[in-house]
Amino acid sequence: MWLFTETGFLSAVQKDPTKPVLSVRARDKQSLADLAERFDLKIIQTPMADYPYRVEVPKEQFAKWVTDEVTQINYSNFKNQVAVVRDSKFAKLLGSVWSIMLGAEDKEARGTA
Repeated sequence: MWLFTETGFLSAVQKDPTKPVLSVRARDKQSLADLAERFDLKIIQTPMADYPYRVEVPKEQFAKWVTDEVTQINYSNFKNQVAVVRDSKFAKLLGSVWSIMLGAEDKEARGTA
């Protein structure tokens, strides 16, 4: 799962299917800071991996954090909010992702039917 929040970009996967623990990874440490602080998790640096930072978090805690992120939404423009919370550089990167994902629209998306 990829997740963009006003504080960053995360990738969550379950490395061990026998354990209810997720590896939540990020390209920058700041993207994990809120989650790590909330549940007193250690951010592990993994410079040789695809994502250089990660935390191991129980699924229930991650679900609680995501739910809280959703219930705290109070803005009408995500990219503008990211510019306020993070910075304009991070917001510009999100704008690039937004632009690329325009290519995912199906042919009916802009129809006038």
